[in-house]
Amino acid sequence: MKRLLFFICSLFVFSSFAQEKVSFVKKSDKVDVLVGGKYFTSYFFPGESHLKKAVLFPILSAEGTTITRGFPITPRAGERVDHPHHVGMWLNYEDVNGYDYWNNSNSIVESLKSHKMGTIRHERISKVVEGAKGTLAVTAAWIDEDGKGKRVLDEATTYVFSGTKDLRIIDRITTLTAVSDVVTFKDVKDGMFALRVARQLEIPSNKPDVFTDAHGVETKVPVMDNTGVTGNYHSSEGVEGEAVWSTRAKWMNLTGKMDNHSINVAILDHPMNVTYPSYWHARGYGLFAVNPLGLSVFSNGKAALNYTLSKGESITFRYRTIIADRDLTKSELDAAQAKFAREVK
Repeated sequence: MKRLLFFICSLFVFSSFAQEKVSFVKKSDKVDVLVGGKYFTSYFFPGESHLKKAVLFPILSAEGTTITRGFPITPRAGERVDHPHHVGMWLNYEDVNGYDYWNNSNSIVESLKSHKMGTIRHERISKVVEGAKGTLAVTAAWIDEDGKGKRVLDEATTYVFSGTKDLRIIDRITTLTAVSDVVTFKDVKDGMFALRVARQLEIPSNKPDVFTDAHGVETKVPVMDNTGVTGNYHSSEGVEGEAVWSTRAKWMNLTGKMDNHSINVAILDHPMNVTYPSYWHARGYGLFAVNPLGLSVFSNGKAALNYTLSKGESITFRYRTIIADRDLTKSELDAAQAKFAREVK
């Protein structure tokens, strides 16, 4: 009986309101995404003089609340100005054949200038389909030597957007295919699918912190005014707060309040993703990321992966993000994750 009820719940989860039409508006450096005629987000590809990767930025809830940080594209008063490579929603990795695709930006700190950086170059929009579910398919190239070297990976990404009166959903399905003879994703901390959220969705903190990357570079995150800061993480496994970092979970939900109402941002992992359920690289200062490839780091050396592709081989990553203008229950999210597993292969 419990299984039957769960199945019924998963069939109708998030369907209390009819899906609204998704439409697209193409511009020179972005594609705007509208749901029910209301702005949702943009696929933003301004070029390497502005960003070292294409991103979704900004991202708004159904009620129009901006859930992503503005810095460095459109800074807002009171938000953090650390990690300029954290922009909107993205997918990349810190160590691919020794090149760092995660930390690259146009605001590289002096201590990083000697490190080998990679660039993800948007190439083309290959498919646009409007409707109850809007599809945007794009291609990109992962290029070493800060975009001046050789092509390492071909990327094919499909975004599927949908929404109702109080929900917005983004699926990102990305396939990476090796162009180099061997492509190795070294076990590192910084990866892979991520969001940088608005200040209000950070976890309140009363102390400064220092974060050190794989290159030994430190980023100091100072104490800030916690007024209106209400974020908290909740994992599918019952772990909460800062403790979710380096734990495994099928989904992670970030809760908080913005514009005088509840906001939930949930990222769902997929059973076909490598190392499912993945480790979470979710930080209280606003980085919300899932990293399926950093086993050695997150397991304290108890396991290792160093995932490798030979030329022509591919790997696919599948993630669903749910943005709600209300609180989502554990049962809703369990059902949503099961629905995602059925719908996307």
